[in-house]
Amino acid sequence: MSEEFWLELKSQLVDFIFEIGPNFVYAIVGLIIGMFAIKIIVKILKRVLRKTNIELSLRSFIESLSVFLLYGLLFFVLGSVLGIKTTSFIAIFGAAGIAIGLALQGSLSNFAGGVLILAFKPFKVGDLIQVNNNLGHVQKVDILYTRIKTFDGRIITMPNGNVSNSDVDNRTMEPHRRIDLDLKFSFDADFDKLREIVTNALSQHPEFVKELPVEFYLAELSEYDMKVKARCWVDSEVYWPVYWEQLEAVKKALDKNGIVIPIPKREIYQAEGKKSDGKS
Repeated sequence: MSEEFWLELKSQLVDFIFEIGPNFVYAIVGLIIGMFAIKIIVKILKRVLRKTNIELSLRSFIESLSVFLLYGLLFFVLGSVLGIKTTSFIAIFGAAGIAIGLALQGSLSNFAGGVLILAFKPFKVGDLIQVNNNLGHVQKVDILYTRIKTFDGRIITMPNGNVSNSDVDNRTMEPHRRIDLDLKFSFDADFDKLREIVTNALSQHPEFVKELPVEFYLAELSEYDMKVKARCWVDSEVYWPVYWEQLEAVKKALDKNGIVIPIPKREIYQAEGKKSDGKS
């Protein structure tokens, strides 16, 4: 290539740098200032939301969505500073939006799922829920994901699209939950006495809801024993601790009254006149 070509290329490159250079510097400065401003705005927004009565799940969703929108506005302003025309910018964003939408169909589904969760409120932050065999307390609901903490300390992050399309077992939405104990007794046990022992044991717990009934009834007669259901009601927030304590209380009450849990047994009768001679 001739020397004139390189001189022309150098001249055009210098002209381009001088033409776009100041705008590029302004864009960098604007990016730094914009990111700093977004952090301040988000902090102020969080403080305002904390002072309101908005639910934690809706609050976290608004915070996540606000960050997304603010950064989108920042990039739009930076594009204008760099000299990109508004119509061109919109066209670029439109084309990019279509491409990103096709590539991120799952994320858009998660966003829609988050909106549905906030609109219909199957659960909120703090609720104990079970979704797809995952049981835990809801820690956070943002624009794409729901996060729960299990009883053994694990954090499970679930896409909102899957959560909104799954059966959600909310175990703390109602103020009270019923404890069901499955018990077995031998046929010769005094049923009325059993009822008195078990219902008294269940009624002694301080978390027992006195306004709701304690039940004890025969559920099934099996081949070796009779199966009994014992029920009482407690506050939903303390269900599991009270469940174990009530089960232990019933066991101790039965032991105190000399009542044992039956063990399956089979009686074998030998026909008269047939005795074994001890030979095989």
